[in-house]
Amino acid sequence: MTTPLQARPVPDLVTPVPGPRARAHIEFDHAWTSPSLPRAYPLVPARGFGAAIEDIDGNLFLDFAAGIAVNSTGHSHPDVVAAIQAQAAELQHMSASDFYLPVYAEAAAELARISPMEDGARVFIGNSGAEAVEAGLKLARHHTGRSNIIAFLGAFHGRTMGAVSLTASKAKYHAGFGPMLPGVYHVPYGSAGLDEIEDRIFARLMPASEFAAVIVEPVQGEGGYVVPDDDFLPQLRELCDRHGILLIADEVQSGAGRTGKMWALEHWDVEPDILLTAKGIGSGMPVGAMIARSDVMTWGPGAHGSTYGGNPVSLAAMLATIRLLEGGLVANAAIRGRELMDALRPLTDHFPTLVRDVRGKGLMIGIEFDSAQTADAVQLQAFERGLLVLEAGDNAVRMSPPLIISRAEAETAVRIFTEAVAHVAAHREADLEELESEIKAGYATEAFGASGR
Repeated sequence: MTTPLQARPVPDLVTPVPGPRARAHIEFDHAWTSPSLPRAYPLVPARGFGAAIEDIDGNLFLDFAAGIAVNSTGHSHPDVVAAIQAQAAELQHMSASDFYLPVYAEAAAELARISPMEDGARVFIGNSGAEAVEAGLKLARHHTGRSNIIAFLGAFHGRTMGAVSLTASKAKYHAGFGPMLPGVYHVPYGSAGLDEIEDRIFARLMPASEFAAVIVEPVQGEGGYVVPDDDFLPQLRELCDRHGILLIADEVQSGAGRTGKMWALEHWDVEPDILLTAKGIGSGMPVGAMIARSDVMTWGPGAHGSTYGGNPVSLAAMLATIRLLEGGLVANAAIRGRELMDALRPLTDHFPTLVRDVRGKGLMIGIEFDSAQTADAVQLQAFERGLLVLEAGDNAVRMSPPLIISRAEAETAVRIFTEAVAHVAAHREADLEELESEIKAGYATEAFGASGR
């Protein structure tokens, strides 16, 4: 009989990683899957519970990546599993684009209720973050009658054609796919970008009256878990108001309670015109949504739709997730996040040549290193000790654990991560050689960038 994961210590490695079954599967994977898929390290997951993931060799890992900040309620939360099972037994699919699917309207009402729009909102539901971005882009152009968009350097908004045109975290996401969507202008993230919008774009390149929207991540995700200065978002809101431009908040990674508030924008008391959500709002089920102020949602029938968007099973998971978030997980994210930040900040003193910064809000924490190679080596050393973290930005490692984590799990993660950093500090050349060996073997990807969507 298989031992329940909750009965084992976490982490618990029973073979060297990757184990023999994992190695065999990776060889099989390489024969059949798209080579476009980057892989951080040779994890071959089989099952999970809470903040634990077991691979196909029986190794148990402490998951501080959460499926790229997706598994907000942990793996296989009983309430979410029960909601999925109950809905699947009743109705697995009917297209909400063509019929009045009851759970779709219920889910839309819930998203509008928890949204930061005080004067009412309406909701379009899709399958992913990239779809939410595309919907927001289309609605902004339709509502304003304008075509141009401002986005920020370091931003990640997805890899579909419109979304990747807004993305500016890594040049490789654009390579080979040009030309990008026209009318997209990028400026530096943070208050430094505001002057550039006014003085360079509006004054020299395109008047403000030609812009439909500014799209911004309140805390950048793939860009390195970057928290902006406190003046930035309020001043950006004022700039948009002054010029009749819509403010789109991409909260695909920062939302659903991850920063210790339901939406990261709430840390700065800023209200968007359009808010985009996905990832953690569905506890791992494919669901994304565009939430817009009611007076902005002005398009008519047929302007946008989706065959699978608002799938009943996914929405059942989302509704269960919202109940859990409001029932204590958002508060837990704030508490555990403060504990983690306090415990991780001394790394900058203990390893000053390697660790440049520890930053974040709630359970959205970035540790910046001196180079991408160091970040990747630390990520690999953490994996080999049973802790799952992910690289982000140019030279950072992100911690984005499930919002259910306990103090003990947070302490374990800090201990293992510190051990990984210490090992790289003491054995840098050997660790970099090991990383290069993993890349050559196809177990990891050079300049890996996890993002999803």
